[in-house]
Amino acid sequence: MKNSYDAIVVGSGISGGWAAKELTERGLTVLLLERGRMVEHRKDYTTEFKAPWEMPFRGFNNPKMLQQDYAIQRRGTNFDEWSMPNFVKDADHPYQTDAEAPFQWRRGYQLGGRSLTWGRQCYRWSDIDFGANQKDGYGIDWPVRYKDLKPWYDHVESFIGVNGTVEGLAQLPDGIFQPPMPLSAAEQLLADSIATHYQDRKLIPGRSANLTEAKPGRSPCQFRYICHRGCSFGAYFSTQSSTLPAAQKTGRLTVLTDTIVDRIEYDSKSKRASAVHCIDANTGKRRSFSAKLFFLNASSFNSVGILLRSVSESFPQGLANSSGTLGKYIMDHATTLSISAELNQLQDRSYFGNRPSNFIIPRFRNVGAKESSFLRGYSYQGVGFRANWKQAARGAGIGDELKQNLTNQGKWRLLMVAFAESLPVASNRVTLSDKTDKWGLRQFNIHLHHGENERKLLADAATEAKNMLGQLDSKILASFSEPEHGGSAVHEMGGARMGYDSNTSVVNKWNQTHDVPNLFITDGAAMSSSANQNPSLTYMAFTARAAAYAAQKVKNGEL
Repeated sequence: MKNSYDAIVVGSGISGGWAAKELTERGLTVLLLERGRMVEHRKDYTTEFKAPWEMPFRGFNNPKMLQQDYAIQRRGTNFDEWSMPNFVKDADHPYQTDAEAPFQWRRGYQLGGRSLTWGRQCYRWSDIDFGANQKDGYGIDWPVRYKDLKPWYDHVESFIGVNGTVEGLAQLPDGIFQPPMPLSAAEQLLADSIATHYQDRKLIPGRSANLTEAKPGRSPCQFRYICHRGCSFGAYFSTQSSTLPAAQKTGRLTVLTDTIVDRIEYDSKSKRASAVHCIDANTGKRRSFSAKLFFLNASSFNSVGILLRSVSESFPQGLANSSGTLGKYIMDHATTLSISAELNQLQDRSYFGNRPSNFIIPRFRNVGAKESSFLRGYSYQGVGFRANWKQAARGAGIGDELKQNLTNQGKWRLLMVAFAESLPVASNRVTLSDKTDKWGLRQFNIHLHHGENERKLLADAATEAKNMLGQLDSKILASFSEPEHGGSAVHEMGGARMGYDSNTSVVNKWNQTHDVPNLFITDGAAMSSSANQNPSLTYMAFTARAAAYAAQKVKNGEL
């Protein structure tokens, strides 16, 4: 391997893969650094096709081992015995958080990062979202609006493949969609009821990065809903199935796994970043690489941590931190199960396959003028399904009668989870701890508390969910309004926010750090607000846009 490249990309997940693709396709030689293990598409999805009886613990895992090594990761919806290798072992990757409100940091350190286990929901942000900070005074004004991102949303969606429906909603812009995945009978029943009783809201199919039509090298979704094991069909978007092959095709990409970036070196004479200093995750040996251009895509908190560790005489509080805001204003959507209900209808209806998506009810609060006692809004993601044989795991029964009961499907159930916008607050932040990890790197202190506004949003979401389900012949099984702990949405963002002013933000409208022109941050760390939509599509759009800008600057000799 050589030690110098046109560009270095740190992190190989959803945004890092896009940075590698765009930079190589625009003529730059790129070194892609990943702190975790190598995962080769298809070859390394070793549990993908295994049945429960082929797994050592039948898919349930060893409870003692889970508590000891995966106390945090196991709480995630996509964590199980099949997907466990794609999540970090908590015992090896400690961090500090508040005992009364512990942040649950879900992570995957391997090539592809969390692109192998994400929920695949892809939603554009609107000007309602990009203008929110300016409108109500929380946070700083975004230096971009929807028109700036629209062509890049188009670019990303056309490449990754997103299925969905055109709806014409101001709060949720339409995109370039493949045919949608259909609603189940119960979901359609609720959709029809909402259309009858409400004018301000709508239930629509989720927009997910699962192919319903083939793309080159990728097959349509098989409706198995085991995406988190890896998908040999390439039917869902991941680094391995999509952006990595595109970057490798150029012949200008070098990939190095098991390589932890400790810090970025700053040259005070040129006022540029000059090198990354790395640690071999297996041997502990140190090595450095230089480049003209650096992209941080290590995930929100890890990107912030690299900058906080990159201290120098020029930046004693962390690289690119002249504003003093680095690490502050972190966010994660406030989520909870707004309702779980059982239907007394449609017992003659069912479905075939396992759709790897959900329905959504887009935001309907404060879409125009402020109309509520709280700021901003929330949306729902939900599913309507018939209970299957798994219901017997917690039910009574034995022998022939139990077996006969298991041949019949259970009643229809509807679940709706609210995703409420998290306000940017300075006290929610990431700092460095005095404690260190096994590689000698300082651990993180993560402090994120959901405030009064998030609680008001979720209380309203619970009330409205009951109202909507109340129009059906249903029995409410559960309803909650208290937010789950921070990190539960797995949408952590912020810490190196975007803004006009170098005194109050870390990056400019091109995701370029104000202080260091050849350093870009295009993962969730750059977000200045959280909206209520899943953020991954916006990370990808920002990354593609920033890479095009940066590559041109390199070609012009400006970086």
